[in-house]
Amino acid sequence: MMEEQKRIDIKPDELPAKVSEMHSSGYRLVQIDCSGTGAIEINYSFDKGYSFVNLKLTIPSVDTEVPSVSAIYRNAFLYENEMNDLFGVKVKNISIDYKGNFYRTTVKRPFNPEAQS
Repeated sequence: MMEEQKRIDIKPDELPAKVSEMHSSGYRLVQIDCSGTGAIEINYSFDKGYSFVNLKLTIPSVDTEVPSVSAIYRNAFLYENEMNDLFGVKVKNISIDYKGNFYRTTVKRPFNPEAQS
């Protein structure tokens, strides 16, 4: 039987504190996933002893700034640069910021529905 994953809905201003709680509780960052069909949904996935917890952040548009968690989990800068390059999500204070040049794509922000209009 598969264990049920916990999902916690949060707001952008709650993100740093919630991620810090995960870190201090011994969770590892598994991934940060972004998807956009109208609103942008960002899922921060954590694991500890095969127990998954997902922090779900929904922002109305890419104009909403999201705080970086790369000061807490160093490897998060990779996901955060990806969110910026592919979706146009504005992540503030990324530890290593490629400023939109992490990926080379023929279309800028290819997964951002707002940019395609």
